Amino acid sequence: MRELKGWLKYFVSICLVGVAVFHLYTAIFGVFQPRIQRGIHLMVLLPMAFLLFPAHKEKSPKDRPSVLDCFLAVLAVLPPIYLMINNARLNTRFEMFDPILPIETVLGLINIILIIEAVRRVVVPAMAVLLGLFFGYIYIAPYLGGIFYSKPMSLSEIVEICYMFTSEGIYGSIIGVTATFVSVFVIFGAFMQNTRTGEYFTNLACSLAGKSVGGPAKIAVISSGLFGSISGVAAANVYATGVFTIPLMKKLGYRAQFAGAVEAAASTGGLLMPPIMGAGAFVMSEITGVPYIKIVGAATLGAIFYYTSILMRVHFIAKKQNLVGISDEDVISKKQILKDSYLLLPLVALVILLVLGFSPFIAAVWAILITFLLTFFDKNTRMTPKRLWNTFELSGKNLIMLAVSCAGAGMIISIVTFTGLALGVATVIQSWSGGFLLPALMLIMFTSILLGMGMPCTPAYIIAVTIGGPALTTMGIDVLTAHLFVFYFAILAEVTPPVSIAAYCGAAIAGTNPISTGWEAFRLALVGFIIPFIFVYNPAMMARGSFLEVLTIAIIMLYCVTFIAIAFQGYFHRNMRAFERGIAAFAAFGLVLLACYKTLMHNMLFQLVIIGTLSMFLIYVFVKKTKNSRNAASAATV
Repeated sequence: MRELKGWLKYFVSICLVGVAVFHLYTAIFGVFQPRIQRGIHLMVLLPMAFLLFPAHKEKSPKDRPSVLDCFLAVLAVLPPIYLMINNARLNTRFEMFDPILPIETVLGLINIILIIEAVRRVVVPAMAVLLGLFFGYIYIAPYLGGIFYSKPMSLSEIVEICYMFTSEGIYGSIIGVTATFVSVFVIFGAFMQNTRTGEYFTNLACSLAGKSVGGPAKIAVISSGLFGSISGVAAANVYATGVFTIPLMKKLGYRAQFAGAVEAAASTGGLLMPPIMGAGAFVMSEITGVPYIKIVGAATLGAIFYYTSILMRVHFIAKKQNLVGISDEDVISKKQILKDSYLLLPLVALVILLVLGFSPFIAAVWAILITFLLTFFDKNTRMTPKRLWNTFELSGKNLIMLAVSCAGAGMIISIVTFTGLALGVATVIQSWSGGFLLPALMLIMFTSILLGMGMPCTPAYIIAVTIGGPALTTMGIDVLTAHLFVFYFAILAEVTPPVSIAAYCGAAIAGTNPISTGWEAFRLALVGFIIPFIFVYNPAMMARGSFLEVLTIAIIMLYCVTFIAIAFQGYFHRNMRAFERGIAAFAAFGLVLLACYKTLMHNMLFQLVIIGTLSMFLIYVFVKKTKNSRNAASAATV
């Protein structure tokens, strides 16, 4: 991102603050009509993509936009302005029946091209290429056979579905979520970021786990999970918390590669962590019609075991390598932690309001207000006019990528919907899987990861669920389960080699090979690849069912993540032998199958036998470790 100077710096700052204040205003007093709300959103943020993000990292000027950038920024204002001015007429036209005017074709084409270029600059070139491939598909589809055939579409029809609609396309429902719910939570995140809450997460993690065995790695896991839920971008989360945790892990004996991998896996999981889950949960709520609080409730158990798994892994490797925690002088005192605990009140209030049934709009606005008032408790965080301005400016900057990527994803949804590509892919998956659920899930998993590689989680999820969602629902999977399944894998693409963006960021801080770091992060995040399958086969994992069913799956998963950690790290109270690690791996695999087999899950006697047998194995390992310790002590005495 450029660091502008002179009058242009102040102009851009005013625009960014203005769009943030606009979104806060509409959250309090009510949103405008779709084309107006979304038009203002993109009218401000799309030009910012050309003014703040250079076309080329090396060749473009770093402190000012080029003449071409300024021209594109001005051009980007025209399409949304036209839609807003003609909103009344466009609301009454018959879509796909009334002809579109020549000026609408020209402006729509300009808007499409500018979105693709903005995606290339702001998001990643890979997403721009993907957009190009989907537009290319429109022209080659009439020449394809079978399920991939689609009738020819004229240029005006392409422009209409991408530019004129408010259900899909650039100004469709996806950008609508960004211009309403997500924007308010981005502002909330900026307020928390500028009021030392992110720093408090790290201090809290230090206080909870810093002095324990492997403390620095546990700090990374806890703080990244807390901060990542708010930030919504894994790469940004790695840099926000990793600059502290990775050097600390390296200093106290962790391998640099492992340190980078821990931070990458933990930061990526933040997007799966309630109560905010980045921006993805709001988009999911809009697409599925499922209330936001139900999505959060369904995702909670999975997120808990994802982080439990990583914590166990770092604990076992710390014990295995005799790594100590951080020193007392580096840990913030518990007194100070308690004194600063008021910083968590906005998050607590947010959760309470959501549970009580308030809309995400109202809950987020109250959380922002509470955050603002709490800043006056400390002179170092007091919201002076300058700091308030900077906070709104940061909100605007954070919205640019979301606005651009969601506009691009909206165009893909239009293409997939109106060409029938989604139904074609669903048919292919059903055909290749032979109608069996597990092979179909595997195919959708690979599709979601492939589409999610190199992209932020929100557009990755939108694109992946547009392709993979219909295939799951046609096989009898309910909507929320299907979306959570795709959501997990679109996010876990961030730690899936070879394009594991979060691992690349962790490797850059740790100074290690990014591919090797990516594979290590992938292994740490392994439980995350198992949880979505359990969502599908056992609704109790989504907190659906009786209390006993949910408790049972929780116990099974606790044993499962324990045995996975033992198998991978080769440690449980002592170094494990090869055959013992094999037993642990076999037990973990069996527990995954048990968690997915609802019939056996309801057989209490069978569960008691399984859990009793596994407990005996763990007791055997512990007793043998104690016996060996006593023998060693006796030998030393003699």
